[in-house]
Amino acid sequence: MSSYAALSRHQLAALVPELLLCGHLIDRSGMAHTIAAFGREGMTAVAIEEWQLASPIYTRRMQRALRFTGDSVETIFKGLQLDIGAPPQFMDFRFRVDDHDHGEFWLDHCGALADVEPMGEEFVVAMCHDIEDPTFDATALATNPHAQVRPVHRPPRRPADRTPVCAWTVVIDPAHVPPAVPRNAALLANSVAAGLELAEIDPDDEGMADYAGPLLSDLRFADFSRAALRRMADEICLQQHLLTLGFMVAINERSDAETALGIGRKQFAGIAGLTSERIRRCLALGDDPHALATVLRLHPALNPVNYTGIDIAVLTSGVRLRFPHVSGARTDGAWPSMLTPEDLRPLDALVRGVNPRFVARVAETDQHGWTVDIDLAEQPFREASEVAVTRFSTGAGFAFTDRGKPLPLTVV
Repeated sequence: MSSYAALSRHQLAALVPELLLCGHLIDRSGMAHTIAAFGREGMTAVAIEEWQLASPIYTRRMQRALRFTGDSVETIFKGLQLDIGAPPQFMDFRFRVDDHDHGEFWLDHCGALADVEPMGEEFVVAMCHDIEDPTFDATALATNPHAQVRPVHRPPRRPADRTPVCAWTVVIDPAHVPPAVPRNAALLANSVAAGLELAEIDPDDEGMADYAGPLLSDLRFADFSRAALRRMADEICLQQHLLTLGFMVAINERSDAETALGIGRKQFAGIAGLTSERIRRCLALGDDPHALATVLRLHPALNPVNYTGIDIAVLTSGVRLRFPHVSGARTDGAWPSMLTPEDLRPLDALVRGVNPRFVARVAETDQHGWTVDIDLAEQPFREASEVAVTRFSTGAGFAFTDRGKPLPLTVV
């Protein structure tokens, strides 16, 4: 059973783009600590590897779930619209399809660029050249190994306020040599997350049950069925876990296990707190234990439930979490595995995104797992430094808008 089954279609339509955006902001959390550990060049290498490892896997998962499998440019563009690498509006992708093998996309707004431009031209080049070249091709590879994504123009912007901020062609040609398979690709391909089974979408549910129709100028999530939105939400959670698994593979290659875990926990804490805050705001929740339980049940770090195995219960004065010793997430080394009875810092950051007075304490440990009780302290805690670092992104306060009925860009 999905944790998102309790939400209405209206609530899910609001939450799904939030989950996509929060998935994108994972790098705003992780890369700050990566730069501190390995410098700008090391950060660039980590970013390339994590996206190369994760995006082909989760792209194919979403294609199968929403029934838009194929090998065309149109299929590539549909995948981008449901990718944490391209959250709607914050990364405002616009598309043109010329035929099966040719198309173009451009960004009318790029939140990632807005975050990086103040850091200087070297960081812009690292993101828009060094990272994008191999990772765009890796994403397209999931649809067609002979697809190539190439820039028409891209930052650094000349002039400084140039729009669109970048433009890219996508061309499929049998003569194109597919990019090399990353050396560590099998580590993610064989993960529990990669092969996790989720509930099929009920085709009789009211609304769009899939994305098999034409490519749309925007995805208006309210047009999808409740069942489709529920599956999207669980898939987006897996995207976040897979990206983090790729991140940890890259970090572990460049450091010892203790250092890598420390960086992973900082990444987890930074995005966990900000995500809690955005979920709470999206669903207009309060800051009491019942609101906390709702946020915990919906938080991507703790979902899908059949991956994490985490149980959540509301107590008289707080919330209780039960972490099993055995789960897919623990087998993979995903976020829940970074929480231990000895180190609850990412969980504290997560719960304080709902109320800065919440504090987590270990209640008991046995052969099957361990339990944490979350209660209200007398005084609020200071915001974790990891959350403050992530809040640097313009995505922290980004608000989605209703852009009206989307237009079909391809003819069926």
